[in-house]
Amino acid sequence: MFASARTMRLCEVSLFRLEMRGWRSYGVSANLFKYFLQVRRLFRRGSDQTMRRKAACVLLLSAATALCMAWNAAGGQVTFASIPPEVSSTHFTVKIGHKSTPVVSAASGYYLLNFDISSPVQVTVTASDPHYWDRGVEVQPMRFGIRPRRDGASITFPLEQPAKLTITRPGEHYADSEMLFLFANKPERYRITANTPGVRYYGPGVHRENIDAHEGDNIYLAAGAVIMGALNIWQVDNVHVSGLGMLLYNGPQDPDHDTGWMHKLNWHVITMDSAHGIEIEGITAVVRSRTWMIQMRDSRGVTFRNVKVVGGSPGNANQDGMDWLGGGDTLVQDSFIRAADDIFAMYGNWDGYTEEALATPGHEVSNITIESSVLSTSISNVVRANWPKKIFDSNHFTLRDSDVIHMGMGSCGVPFALVELWADPAGKGLQSNYRIEDVRLEDWYSLVQLRQPNPAIRDVHFENISAMDGPGLAPSELKGDVSGVTFRDVNLGAGNVREDANIPLQVMDGAAEPAYGHSAEAADFSYTGGLIRPGRKVTFTVPAAIGVRYHWLFGDGAAADGAVIQHSFADADGTLLDGTGRYRVLLAATDASGRTRWSSRTLVVRPSLMAAQTEEGMPQGLVKIAGSDASYEGMVRIPADGGYTLTLLTSTTASLSVDGERTQSGMLRPQVCGSKGAAVQAVRVSVALAAGLHRVEIDRGPEIENAASSKEPVLLWEGPGMMREPVSASALLHAAH
Repeated sequence: MFASARTMRLCEVSLFRLEMRGWRSYGVSANLFKYFLQVRRLFRRGSDQTMRRKAACVLLLSAATALCMAWNAAGGQVTFASIPPEVSSTHFTVKIGHKSTPVVSAASGYYLLNFDISSPVQVTVTASDPHYWDRGVEVQPMRFGIRPRRDGASITFPLEQPAKLTITRPGEHYADSEMLFLFANKPERYRITANTPGVRYYGPGVHRENIDAHEGDNIYLAAGAVIMGALNIWQVDNVHVSGLGMLLYNGPQDPDHDTGWMHKLNWHVITMDSAHGIEIEGITAVVRSRTWMIQMRDSRGVTFRNVKVVGGSPGNANQDGMDWLGGGDTLVQDSFIRAADDIFAMYGNWDGYTEEALATPGHEVSNITIESSVLSTSISNVVRANWPKKIFDSNHFTLRDSDVIHMGMGSCGVPFALVELWADPAGKGLQSNYRIEDVRLEDWYSLVQLRQPNPAIRDVHFENISAMDGPGLAPSELKGDVSGVTFRDVNLGAGNVREDANIPLQVMDGAAEPAYGHSAEAADFSYTGGLIRPGRKVTFTVPAAIGVRYHWLFGDGAAADGAVIQHSFADADGTLLDGTGRYRVLLAATDASGRTRWSSRTLVVRPSLMAAQTEEGMPQGLVKIAGSDASYEGMVRIPADGGYTLTLLTSTTASLSVDGERTQSGMLRPQVCGSKGAAVQAVRVSVALAAGLHRVEIDRGPEIENAASSKEPVLLWEGPGMMREPVSASALLHAAH
């Protein structure tokens, strides 16, 4: 029987895969692989007399291909290195396909694991505590739509592509939280060994040393290598650092004060000084001490690609992700940063906190692009430029196509934000041409704080910003010599913002009003009203537009495509497996240009409705609970049967109750830098309610309330036919006395 050219080509491709990806990882024996090579040589020589051997090649290589496919389906395409015992932990055990491994104990309560995948896999995470996941589990970024299946101490989910995931229990994204970071990398493109010429090679195991880069160095950290020290790229050019190894830095900095700003050798996990032509890719950098993590002074032509940076310390401060003290021309691509201060900060210079040091003019920072990255911090801002007394210029900063999964909660003089350009009151310099595009906000505090009385802030552009779940917790502000600010296709959970009140935004002290624009309507959708029980089919509808593709993530691990979709929810456990019945439904609308716009709704699944009261003639407004100056009670009028989520914004020790179903506030998080009180947080209750009146009770403690300028509580609602918005005054009532 003669083999077709197409089949022969498949044989060639299959054998090439075996050669390139490692035949052992496919379960192929050495002798069998050698025989494949021998048969291929005969096949390539080809003649009529060798057709039977050609057929043998087809059979053997087809069998090998089938074996590869079976191994892939079970998750066989996984590679991870052994973890040295000095950093290994069994607090979590991760099984990927057929392989299990402990994790790295990184910093504070953070754990991580690097591995390679080249095909879809199944991931199982097992905690050492059998009750660890009792309060639920969250996997971020949300755009992957991952909702694990729980079995006791284990959670399991499919992973279809390389990703940088954060796994926590609900609400645990602060410095004292436990977090697991899973970094699923693409297979390495370099095949570097200890014998590769011209390479400074660090093999698997622990190396207790600092690395000082030399001019033209090619430094390779192999998977499983742990460098207990710093990487110094000091006044040298053309340095390339790669590999899947790890830098682990734990310096001598004061844990109670900021000494981490100092610019000197061995003081940060990565330090650059007047360096040019630097490329760093693949590595992980962990910081355990209170210091700025990656500090660059007057360096340009720098690229970070697939770099993972994780910092944590008891002080929960001064672990900036990346700082530019002058310089720029930097690309950060496909990277992950977990910081304990500003993720990206630009200062021009920094030589301490004395009046003279702060007022010394710094160098320009320019041409920085952050893209396709996952960003997280326990405190402070995502992007910061300037400080109240600094003097320098910055321009052409771009953040695009990235997931902000955690932003700092609270305030350091001003509320933490996605972008903070703060030089109030005495800073100077032109900060211009900032573009924030295609950014997805998850746990976030405020959108923007631009405050500079002296010249000047110009041309700050926000486009296609999507709040994936939950409201902003503090207003934004433009103050001083600020102009050229635009918001285009910004959807913070209630459709595209069209005016200051939609953000909300305060414009003061001479700042120019921003411009609002829309290239398209937000892809807002509706769903079937009424009680949504487990198993009931729900119809989701979005007004279809020509050339737009719609992809749904229902919050239960399922997905679908189309403008009109029916879906049922199997249980009332909710997206976070926390028993609330609250599901986060996301819609991604991708147009012909490839730009994706996201919209989000909260849907509640419950077995039954809570019955309503029907009393008429009640006066409007909630009333204070006797003996309290901050707690209120009354009734809320629900317009239609269905699931509703009511949200109280508060910075106090508080609880929110609807018909007796109560949620308590989380731990209060004190604000810093002299800001009074605690950070605002969202207290949410999700319930299924019949149309009519339902009892509401808001208990607030004596602490400072930062959620509103008045003493009245800030209460939001969302439900069938209703995007998240403040509860209307006419819907809040109380019994007449």
